[in-house]
Amino acid sequence: MSNAQAQVLDLEILPSWNQDTLETTSPRSQATQGTPIVERLDFLLSSLALERIDGTWIESENWSAFFSLEKGRLKTRADGIPTEEFKAIRFDVGIPAAQDRADPNLLPADHPLHPNVCGLHWGWQGGYVFMALEGRWMRPDGELGGFAFHLARTPNYVRVEIPVNFQGGGPLTLKLVLDAAHLLEGIDFTRDGTSTHSRDGDLIVPLLKRNIARAFSLHSVKYDLYQSAVKNSEAKSQELPAGTHPYPIAITSRFPRVQFPADNPLTQEGVALGEKLFNDPRLSINNSQSCASCHSRDAAFSDPRQYSIGAIGQVGKRHAMPLFNLAWDQSFFWDGRASTLREQVLMPIQDQHEMNETLERVVEKISDTSASFNNAFGTPEITSERIAKSLEQYLLTLVSQESRFDRAARKVAQMTEEEKRGLQLFVTEFDPARGLRGADCFHCHGGTLFTDHQFKNNGLELTPADLGRMIVTGNPADKGKFKTPSLRNIAVTAPYMHDGRFTTLEEVVEHYSSGVKRSDTLDPNLAKHPDAGLQLTTEEKSALVAFLKTLTDEAFIADPAKTKLAQRP
Repeated sequence: MSNAQAQVLDLEILPSWNQDTLETTSPRSQATQGTPIVERLDFLLSSLALERIDGTWIESENWSAFFSLEKGRLKTRADGIPTEEFKAIRFDVGIPAAQDRADPNLLPADHPLHPNVCGLHWGWQGGYVFMALEGRWMRPDGELGGFAFHLARTPNYVRVEIPVNFQGGGPLTLKLVLDAAHLLEGIDFTRDGTSTHSRDGDLIVPLLKRNIARAFSLHSVKYDLYQSAVKNSEAKSQELPAGTHPYPIAITSRFPRVQFPADNPLTQEGVALGEKLFNDPRLSINNSQSCASCHSRDAAFSDPRQYSIGAIGQVGKRHAMPLFNLAWDQSFFWDGRASTLREQVLMPIQDQHEMNETLERVVEKISDTSASFNNAFGTPEITSERIAKSLEQYLLTLVSQESRFDRAARKVAQMTEEEKRGLQLFVTEFDPARGLRGADCFHCHGGTLFTDHQFKNNGLELTPADLGRMIVTGNPADKGKFKTPSLRNIAVTAPYMHDGRFTTLEEVVEHYSSGVKRSDTLDPNLAKHPDAGLQLTTEEKSALVAFLKTLTDEAFIADPAKTKLAQRP
């Protein structure tokens, strides 16, 4: 597939058993009659093709892919998807005869058909296993037996065609479900046997071929590319708590790669508990205030007030920071006093200006949630550590990545000319000596996360009552430095700055244009500007504000469930 404007397509397979996610580390301790345990599901795909609206097909050349449930290898890529509309996708489970007969030792070491990569070549016998389906089943005598079905040999490849409407020309992820229950449909281990190696006349082969052809179905089409999840087996803590289910992760590939906490893997049960606690007012001293009280979803999980009001009417000292894309942060709060999210979530509970409660009393007050803790951690014990872990899990799911700017970057939305001008100013240096007239925003707010995660003195007039990062480090070089916030959702997170001194984006832009105060710790990228500032024109300031408004993720703000990772197809 090739085209001057061609883009890539990520093809992802979601193995399931009926409606449940299929895993080799299934919590089922033993097989039951009629419900086997699948321990291996490896297969090869080839001959990818897309059907145009007029019924003609565009076919790939020499495309093949290896998928493995056990290895977590469930995604592959096809390059060169042209700017056309399509109505179906087609591929073969198996590979063409020429590849099946070729010498695999001549393939590159990372090729999907290399024996060390796929493990599906039959060695001295020659040829590949197209699909390996293996597992355990409960025999009639109550003992645990095994089954091993290997579909192979060139006449037995299976062509799969799935209707799906999508527009090519931009990066997209197409997800398909492979239902292992359908693969075994109509096969009786006692009657038909427990193995096949696809020899001539084998009665299981036609059953497998029939089942494979209808076991694939469409899950979703998303006009973006998503990162592959880090397998729990690759983390330091390999086991999920008993009875829990992994929390599916879908983060755009345009974001930096991220590793979630190895000792606190995201589970559906843990996230649900964390969300429940986030909205529970009993975490405060008088049961009047929850975390959500100062972190409203309408304001991208920030506080519309300049200073949050504590549980007993105390006025906070700083504006509440928004809560999203926290997985990429290395420190938390405006001054970075918490080095981990797990540490951060417990601080507001104990802060006298906020919820003003003790962790011991919180544990006592939420004793009626022991069933939820049991679901999330395998035992009903409630501890402050488990409270922190569940809150951490929930907050890590608040990923904002679907603004109009993001959609425009994927060429599925448009920006106005004024917004484009604002973007140009945003990413352009202010250096008149070299003919560059920009707003110079990108040094601190560059990249797809729109923050450098650093601490900067951004030219605000300093107040003796709040010296910023210096309070934490004791280093005079940190005087007046505060954490660089992300500009995502900036249009809905007013008021602005650590003390909420600005109420509009226009005021913020004006500050950088003409209001920067010089000091010994002023960030160099601001200190290099003329004393009078950038002196942006009215049109330039308007364009910047227009661009900043494209960073609003409407779905995230309207309903956080739409951007929870479990719900993002």
